Amino acid sequence: MYEAGDYQTQHTLETFGFLPKLTPEEIQQQIAYILANGWSPAIEHEDPRRATDHYWTMWKLPFFGETNLQSVLDELEACRRSYPDHHIRLLGYDSYSQTQGHSFVVFEGR
Repeated sequence: MYEAGDYQTQHTLETFGFLPKLTPEEIQQQIAYILANGWSPAIEHEDPRRATDHYWTMWKLPFFGETNLQSVLDELEACRRSYPDHHIRLLGYDSYSQTQGHSFVVFEGR
């Protein structure tokens, strides 16, 4: 007999939350994808306790016109150093359609 509650559910973040954690190389590939599409990278962060019921705080302004992958990685690391316990995600803003073309959590907070 099936009873409610005899299964486990895991809280996930964003699209890639259902997959194994991305390796540094896979993160770089995702950043390269954002840049190759001409999207503007942006970084957001939030305390894990508030991540599902609040808008996330933006780290600086979106990096309009950024084409250097290393610059995006450096900003991700700077955000992580400033907020080591926060979730940190990277977005790719598509200025043509005025939407997010891509979004994924890079670092999960404690």
